[in-house]
Amino acid sequence: MSDDHGHGHGHGHEAADTALARIEALSKEKVHHAGDHEGPFSLHVLGLGATGAEVVSAISGIAPPGFTALAVDIGAGSLSGVAAGDPAVRTVELPIPSRPDLSSALNRYREFLKMEYPRYYWNPNYEPWLPGDLEIPGSSAEMPRAIAKAIYGAEYYQNREITTAMDEFAEGVLTSEQTPLVVVAFSMAEAVGSGIVVEIARHLSSIKLGRRPWVIGMGVLPQQPEATFFPVINELDCMIDTEKNNGVMAVWGDLYKNPFTGGFFAVPDDGTHSPVDAIASFSTAGGGKDLYETLKALNWLAVPGDQWHPAIRGEQSDRWINLLATRPPTEAGDLSGLGLIAGFATEYAEARVFGTGPAAAAAAAAVAGAIPGVAATRVEPVVESVETPGDGVVSVVLPRASKLDLGLFVPSRDLYDPLEWEAHLLMHSWLLDLGVMLCEPSIRFDGMGGECIWGCACWVVVPHAAIRGESVASPISDEDVAAVASSGVGVPASG
Repeated sequence: MSDDHGHGHGHGHEAADTALARIEALSKEKVHHAGDHEGPFSLHVLGLGATGAEVVSAISGIAPPGFTALAVDIGAGSLSGVAAGDPAVRTVELPIPSRPDLSSALNRYREFLKMEYPRYYWNPNYEPWLPGDLEIPGSSAEMPRAIAKAIYGAEYYQNREITTAMDEFAEGVLTSEQTPLVVVAFSMAEAVGSGIVVEIARHLSSIKLGRRPWVIGMGVLPQQPEATFFPVINELDCMIDTEKNNGVMAVWGDLYKNPFTGGFFAVPDDGTHSPVDAIASFSTAGGGKDLYETLKALNWLAVPGDQWHPAIRGEQSDRWINLLATRPPTEAGDLSGLGLIAGFATEYAEARVFGTGPAAAAAAAAVAGAIPGVAATRVEPVVESVETPGDGVVSVVLPRASKLDLGLFVPSRDLYDPLEWEAHLLMHSWLLDLGVMLCEPSIRFDGMGGECIWGCACWVVVPHAAIRGESVASPISDEDVAAVASSGVGVPASG
């Protein structure tokens, strides 16, 4: 009898022993702690939508040296007062265009994409993804993700203020004299933030930063199941899970490679503890040092077993979600409201207690006792104590959850399923300009995901069952990938 990888018992035990040794290296040897040669760090925040703007404002008041930020939203006046007077913060309010102006920009989208990567496939079936009679909501009305994407794309590709602001933001990151950490903050419950993050993150990370600095996604989870959350989490899943992302790039090229080079944190919103404060306090702790050490730990867990250096960037699996929560020291023993399903298990968990004196010691003991109630771990939860003045805070990171570990996923799918096709379309964003509605089944390739909204052969090499979170009958075969070459769609790699 052999294990799942075809090895005998001896090899299986050896692999298990190696995996345990790697986890224990985090908890006992502290291999992820920053050495004297690492740091200092500079923090750079791209805040998207209302929640992202709140994060920028919160960090502005407590930011370490070298901090810069760009807040982006849609609608006149939406960013008034954000980090007012802070010269390190720039805001860009994307204007709501007239319907003719937006239609004109969308009609030129193939030109825009061709300029972005010359080997872009010029699809003769292209049409704007927004219905021609669709009314654009005003600044105070709810805006679907598909429209938010269109507005951002029209501004960015026509070299308007957002394009210049992105260039300046990226220049600040690349010229930092410190080690830069780039945080992209948004809410997965907000159409604007979640609708533009899938574009702006790849423009920033893959094009303007050349994938050099660590870019970290921090997305606030909805408080309750929502139909829109189903495409939001699936677009992120197909970005960040390496196997699924490879299936997207097989058709559309490597500009669609996972932009979150440092990983992704999901921040629960239980209605009691502020997710904005959680992101702000966690990102700025120790001048960015604690965030950096957490990133090293997460990448250490994700790198191949024969590559032990903690600075290697790991490839994410379908367990790419890292839950981040903070609590005041007096509530360190209460980790309710994280939104994980019962029975969640992971390799490792770490809490950091910032504070001093008996209150910090009591908080450390309380959070150590609380973690096993929400997550089973292979080694004892690690609690780091960091001496800081003031009231203090406790941060908890539970790594390597999948979308199916989120209690929101299945109920959101159930809310999504009965809606009409156009409602589904407006809830999507990421690949609509390529003709792909990710969460619907492919028209041309049985069992694959990504319906072509123009009725042609656009698709992704990702099983539709995997997108839905259902069991996959068989893995993706070489024949599936080879079918790309004969489909006449997409590019094998970007230029």
